[in-house]
Amino acid sequence: MTTKYMLAISGNDIFSGGGLHADLATFTSNHLHGFVAVTCLTAMTNKGFEVFATDSTVFGHQFNSLKDVPFSGIKLGLLPNVNIAKQALDFVKLHTDIPVVLDPVLVCKESHDVEVSALREELLNFFPYASIITPNLVEAELLSQRSIKTLADMKLAAKKLYDLGAKNVAIKGGNRLDEKMAIDIFYDGKRLQVLEKPVLSTNNIGAGCTFASSIASQLALGKSAAEAVVISKDFVYQAIQHSDQYGVHQHYEKK
Repeated sequence: MTTKYMLAISGNDIFSGGGLHADLATFTSNHLHGFVAVTCLTAMTNKGFEVFATDSTVFGHQFNSLKDVPFSGIKLGLLPNVNIAKQALDFVKLHTDIPVVLDPVLVCKESHDVEVSALREELLNFFPYASIITPNLVEAELLSQRSIKTLADMKLAAKKLYDLGAKNVAIKGGNRLDEKMAIDIFYDGKRLQVLEKPVLSTNNIGAGCTFASSIASQLALGKSAAEAVVISKDFVYQAIQHSDQYGVHQHYEKK
């Protein structure tokens, strides 16, 4: 079978549970070969969880190094500043023939003080080129500029993001609306599907990254957006069941 190559444009998570670590582990679990263009480094300091953007010249060199790789899909994660986002968008525009998943990381789960909401307008520029976007509730609020307190609010936000140019929208609700059920929704402009799984009592990171990179993997393997979201919801659930405290992917591989 011909090897398929995936690109994660994402950051390094110092705790190795999310970011590029989750992306590469997920690609490998789907028997895909993963590459990474690193957008940032992170560290826990006396200021909290800090993000240190990759130098823009170095970031550009990464893309130049990868320009001849025949990628089958791209997953975008944390873009720490406008310059990095613009460079990533320029690269994505050269690959309009393959699936692109945008995980618009506007708020870091470890610290809501780590916000890059100034990137909102720049991230909206990705919408026409992304096969699907996968914001969490806070990111969906910032992007749609709507408050989300209920499932009905989630649905309205998904429709607003679609109207803003997203081809497909998967909003990750997690357990923020229901303590017992992890609720996500999928919207493609016609169908609005609610996806639910029981909340698992674990302490880990990387579920959102894993979800997005799993969707990218499934799209590269030929699944539709709706199929990719359903498969990825189950993949993350199984991964959390087999996780340790540092990430959702340590002890689970898709068979």
